[in-house]
Amino acid sequence: MLLPVTYRVGAGGRMEVGGCDLAAVAREFGTPLYVYDEETVRTLAREFRAAMGEAGHVLYSAKAFASPQFLRVVAEEGLGLDVVSAGELELALRSGLPAERVYFLGNNKSREDLAAAWAAGVTLVVDGFQEFEMLREVVPAGRRLRAEVRLSPGVRPDTHEYIATGQLDSKFGFSIESGAARQAVEQALAHDRLELVGLHSHIGSQIFDLRAHAAAMAIMLDLVAELRRDLGFSPGRLGAGGGLGIAYTQDDDPPTPREFVTTLRAALYGGCAERGLPVPELVVEPGRSLAGPAGMALYTVGAIKEIPGVRTYAAVDGGMGDNIRPKLYGARYEAIKVDDPEPAERDLHTVTIAGKYCESADILVSDARLPELKTGDLVALPAAGAYCLAMASNYNGMPRPAVVMVRDGRARLIRRRETLEDLFQSEVF
Repeated sequence: MLLPVTYRVGAGGRMEVGGCDLAAVAREFGTPLYVYDEETVRTLAREFRAAMGEAGHVLYSAKAFASPQFLRVVAEEGLGLDVVSAGELELALRSGLPAERVYFLGNNKSREDLAAAWAAGVTLVVDGFQEFEMLREVVPAGRRLRAEVRLSPGVRPDTHEYIATGQLDSKFGFSIESGAARQAVEQALAHDRLELVGLHSHIGSQIFDLRAHAAAMAIMLDLVAELRRDLGFSPGRLGAGGGLGIAYTQDDDPPTPREFVTTLRAALYGGCAERGLPVPELVVEPGRSLAGPAGMALYTVGAIKEIPGVRTYAAVDGGMGDNIRPKLYGARYEAIKVDDPEPAERDLHTVTIAGKYCESADILVSDARLPELKTGDLVALPAAGAYCLAMASNYNGMPRPAVVMVRDGRARLIRRRETLEDLFQSEVF
């Protein structure tokens, strides 16, 4: 799925999403603008939940994109949430997420983070030995905090090195291979302020080959068998993380949410049967695969620079400040002209979509094939719903974009555009 489920070409020949003409939405709210299709979010959430059935839980990973109205849609579809900071936790609570459906992750939690997790009553995912001692300062004597231990199964998926997290050489998790995972479980079981309810892992992001997830499950179940034999401990929940990739270009063909969950369920059930283990509840944590396809970025073309025999640049009014992924990961996107989204091949020209930030690497799409662009045209980048706004900055003193959600022909503002005054709120003059 490269485009939202409600995408169509309208009567005026322009792109429509959620029943809204994107050119009209851009006129109303300005650009750069991020547009989320509510129906796509709901459709994907339902696909994850239907595939999971009664076998476990689906959590949305807030780090992909978090905004109160977006999180409320996620919650309405029955998903929980994983957060990685006290800030994300506070946003979750203010958005109405029930604490029992929130998990708190992170590899270097502060005492304040742990205190926030305890106060909220969420499930803590322990990711460092230092947390055990800090928890004695945070959780009152005689009380226990629900917790899981994060494992590193030693599996390296086929993805960018910056978003691989499950291998031995990783800052995340207790390594099964080194013996740290068993040691952490032993400490958790002996801890007088923790109730160990499960084990967790996450091997990386933007993964198409699901065999890596199946391999990680097998390694975790080997450890579970060892823990049951030696310590009498069987986890009630086993978290397999997220990491399902999405289509960023027409050439990408990722697995579906159903294929992702079905693969993990088969690996879990089959692995438990082989080892004579009780089957724990499965927990998965989609982030990108839920938010990414639902979001689209809209930009207005400004300066056009043609270098004969070399390249044509079309500069837009956004760039690395709202989407650093091309610069950070070498991420690739498609670009679509909003008023001519399905042109004939003979009408296409090669153009590079450049951002307006003061960096040569501020390129959103290299060598895009588009109808001829002129100043004032609108360009859309699909699959921009995850990790763009979440990593957005005010580099070069630029305000961050507005965000709207569309449904049934109506566009509603869910995050206003920043103003110059916003940029100075934390400065001391």
